[in-house]
Amino acid sequence: MKTISIQQVSKRLKNENPWWDTPGDIPEAFSLWNPRPYLDLFYPLVTNRAINRAIVLMGPRRVGKTVMIHHAIKKLISSGVNPNHICYVSIDHPIYNGLGLDDLFELFMDNTGVNYKKEECYFFFDEIQYLKEWERYLKTVVDRYPKARCTVSGSAAAALRLKSSESGAGRFTDFLLPPLTFYEYLFLLKKTSLISIAKDKDGNSIFTAKNIKKLNGHFVDYINYGGYPEVIFSKDIRLDPGRFIKNDIIDKVLLRDLPGLYGIQDIQELNYLFTTLAYNTANEISLNELSRGSGIAKNTIKKYIEYLEAAFLIRLVHRVDRNARRFKRANFFKIYLTNPSIRAALFAPAKAEDENFGSLVETAIFSQWFHSKTLLHYARWNNGEVDIVKVSEKEQKAMWAVEVKWSDRFYESPKELKSLISFCHAQNLNKALVTTTTKEGIKTRESIEIEYKPSSLYCFLLGYTIIEHQKTIDTAGVSISI
Repeated sequence: MKTISIQQVSKRLKNENPWWDTPGDIPEAFSLWNPRPYLDLFYPLVTNRAINRAIVLMGPRRVGKTVMIHHAIKKLISSGVNPNHICYVSIDHPIYNGLGLDDLFELFMDNTGVNYKKEECYFFFDEIQYLKEWERYLKTVVDRYPKARCTVSGSAAAALRLKSSESGAGRFTDFLLPPLTFYEYLFLLKKTSLISIAKDKDGNSIFTAKNIKKLNGHFVDYINYGGYPEVIFSKDIRLDPGRFIKNDIIDKVLLRDLPGLYGIQDIQELNYLFTTLAYNTANEISLNELSRGSGIAKNTIKKYIEYLEAAFLIRLVHRVDRNARRFKRANFFKIYLTNPSIRAALFAPAKAEDENFGSLVETAIFSQWFHSKTLLHYARWNNGEVDIVKVSEKEQKAMWAVEVKWSDRFYESPKELKSLISFCHAQNLNKALVTTTTKEGIKTRESIEIEYKPSSLYCFLLGYTIIEHQKTIDTAGVSISI
């Protein structure tokens, strides 16, 4: 039986790095794609020489991590970096089985003649989870070879996050690439002209929809299949987005990534729980209710939720009361999908007039916030609820509140916003934000200034501000200083 020769491995490596022979030549499959705006946040980390750390690029499957790496490579070459000092390796290719990082570094040096120990080089190791004990090898590389700037990525997001935090303290910098924001969705489709952005006299950005009907049409599409770049650019996938998202993303995480990482035996149980949570996105649920409905022990449900969060499929949001106090026992909470199109993939695409569309709008808005580090809650008490609340950790009081509505009814009838007004009075807030379908403006009710903004426009401005201005929003996002 013939064995794979080192010459064959070198041939594969050269094939993955065409810029060694033709400077600036990245594979057409990547060069045809427009860069995600997230590249502007990722690239400075790749090139940062002030801190000797490896970059761990993580995120759900199919959000464009490999594409973004190649866009970063193209940018490096354009900035004047010698192409022979850049190496990309797709670790999941079987030809690299049995090779460690040291072997790959030596192969790079043999093929380029560049000494990575003495000369500054950039290494990109894609699908790093296929390399056993990658975190230990990478930690050693960071310590021994400061000239080698390393970026690793992988689709098994839960595994990368776990190993990065366990072994990479002080040596790894994590970078999360989430599903597309609504701003990125419109950016990639070249539809951002639907929104105008101006400055007021104080320098705050004011966002206005030029055509709210068209913007809402794109918003509905975004909710159904807009989280993944491949889906929005492929007519075939858009005809059946559920098949692509479920088979290529959800099933691989639930059937392979999580069981392999955490030793889950009952995959059917995990699948059932996730489907239940996805169906109830944005709704309050309880451990007792979940346990009774599924027959799964509460401690097991807690673990599964933790695993699903680590895989970036869901986000758990805790509840506060009317006084903005956390409950001692977190028996009630909300689960949000990190991308609303997951629900459409599991069940069916939703229409704007569907009864449950409001929950998907709330999920979409929450998913924009997941791109920041801002910790959000929802408020609920005996006779009231507020959808989004930002609580000051120091003062234990609400800083602002947002009520998400997919209706113009509350613009015409502010008196129906009893819970929101009651919460604002209890927290000494003099203003709040309410989203609508199309209406925009400011009204005052019981001394509370209520600003109304279409849900689609609010969704856009959140993503725009977080990405374009590289900061965490700490405001309701109405008039943002930039």
